[in-house]
Amino acid sequence: MPLEPLLALLALAAALAMRPWRMLASARPLVHERHGAPSPLWTPLLATLVILPWAWALPTLHHMPLQLQWSGACLVLLTLGWPLAVPTLLAVGLLAALLSPSLGWGDAVALAVWQGLIPATLAMLLGALVRRLMGRHGFGGARMFVYVLGRCFLGTALCLFASGSLWQAMGHPLPGVGDALSLVARWLMAWGDAVLTGMLCAIFVAFKPQWLATWSDDLYVPKAGTPG
Repeated sequence: MPLEPLLALLALAAALAMRPWRMLASARPLVHERHGAPSPLWTPLLATLVILPWAWALPTLHHMPLQLQWSGACLVLLTLGWPLAVPTLLAVGLLAALLSPSLGWGDAVALAVWQGLIPATLAMLLGALVRRLMGRHGFGGARMFVYVLGRCFLGTALCLFASGSLWQAMGHPLPGVGDALSLVARWLMAWGDAVLTGMLCAIFVAFKPQWLATWSDDLYVPKAGTPG
């Protein structure tokens, strides 16, 4: 079996073993509040399934000298959490293949793995490392900035560039450019993704923290009397 389908199956099996549907089981989607409040994660989930397939399919829908690719995987990970992000990103890859006639199923699976699952998994591991370093009281009142700047902004750039570099090292440079220029392009695209992810997560932290499955007031918002 090729590497990408194997990685996709392993990630999907691990994610389903954690029963991610429990995160959405509080109510049906789009139900009026008087009939039971829907899970807040339905909003980022449905937004991902509507918007992200078009972003993934766009480079194959138009002939461009340099195929710029927006991933969005780290944003999906931060909003949905890893168990729910895995099947969502695989679904995004399949929807992208349906939207673009020139994107084959094998290419869609590879895209879902290297532009979706790998950076999302790296972002999850980075988040675990950040939480371990912080403990309960580390960084004092700066813990919110550690989340926004560390996980959402810098973490997104590093995870996406690491995933793209690994994919290129396995023989998949960007079409039409050399290896060195391809790495530069991946670095710049990672920062573009990071700016958007950091900006949206900062807005969500301020106004819609319930849309961030990886956010915790207890962990990132210092309480009165907490040593700083």
